[in-house]
Amino acid sequence: MTSQISTRTVHAGEDRRKPYGSLTTPIVQTSTYTFEDTAEIMGFMRQKELAGATYSRTDYGRYGNPTQTAVEGKVASLEGAEGALLFSSGMNAITTTLGALLSNGDHLVLVQEAYHRTREFAEIYLRRWGIETTFAAIEDPDALREAVRPTTRVVFAETPSNPYLGIMDLSALAGLADEHGLITIIDSTFATPINLRPSAYGIDLVIHSATKYLAGHNDLLAGMVAGPDHLLNQIREARDILGGVASPHDAYLLLRGLKTLDLRVRRQNDSAMRVAQFLDGHPAVQQVFYPGLSSHPQHDLAVAQMAGFGGVVSFELRGDLETTSRFIDLLRIPYIGPTLGGVESVVQQPVMLFSLDPAEREAAGLKENLVRYAVGIEDPEDLIEDLDQALQGSQQLGGAP
Repeated sequence: MTSQISTRTVHAGEDRRKPYGSLTTPIVQTSTYTFEDTAEIMGFMRQKELAGATYSRTDYGRYGNPTQTAVEGKVASLEGAEGALLFSSGMNAITTTLGALLSNGDHLVLVQEAYHRTREFAEIYLRRWGIETTFAAIEDPDALREAVRPTTRVVFAETPSNPYLGIMDLSALAGLADEHGLITIIDSTFATPINLRPSAYGIDLVIHSATKYLAGHNDLLAGMVAGPDHLLNQIREARDILGGVASPHDAYLLLRGLKTLDLRVRRQNDSAMRVAQFLDGHPAVQQVFYPGLSSHPQHDLAVAQMAGFGGVVSFELRGDLETTSRFIDLLRIPYIGPTLGGVESVVQQPVMLFSLDPAEREAAGLKENLVRYAVGIEDPEDLIEDLDQALQGSQQLGGAP
């Protein structure tokens, strides 16, 4: 198989000759797999015992599906990993992975900027199970190092982070992990394997909310974990017990979405850069957070580490909560919602979707004038024109302080 990622998005993980001569990998829509006779069952059980967690067929849908296997092979190829596992959602991938790798008395280091549901899982459930968590700033290597304890087993980070698009120094993280014998996990949802392959920097496990860029069409929920077999075997066993499997139909939709991943992400990279540059020069915008801009505090690291800077642009308006809400409502192209990574642009005012309690918003570090804009594949000139009219309209209606 060629090493070019655009070709692997189309062909990797799939059999060349498929059942019935089908061009696409079929949806194997069954919960149960039958056997011809007792001898076939015995052969299957022997193979299963010898192969551990990897074997050529299954007996029950919770343990695998041929459509799912094709997705896993494709993502493993794109991430440069030994293997990959498909889950029913990104959060299920995160919770199952951490649950499989951590035990009572262990310690987790988690970046402060992690997705709020990841933080909540650590603060509520891991704590309940006797696993402590320390939060560290993504841009502060010293804070990360100081957070490590003798009981630390896992370091979990996101890059870029949500919503301020902070960048984790992956080489430094891998070096710290080697020094202390830690497992490193990166949530690379915002980056995608088109823009970043954490395994190339020595990171152990890569997680994706496949709902976002990998699927790309806002029509399914799924999660992925990619990495070495010795860790995936532990996680697979936990998935088999906990049951967080994706349906065959969702696996098929994800497989279809992955085929255009390279095309979509490159378009979104280019469009987001143009949107960020426009916003960076607009008088109604106070600050833009985008790793591709030289004004980003970790721009040099992003340039060194990433092939592209992603499709999300976050920015703060010159104005208050009401001014920012008016701006959101005046936009004509993007939908208002909590997702990203699809072909449609989606915008949100994070404080409005996070909590109505001002104290909780402040504790989360979310400003009232923050906007997260997830760029789709629409024409960038149309997006910019729409942004301009909404910015002008929100300022005219309410004025800026």
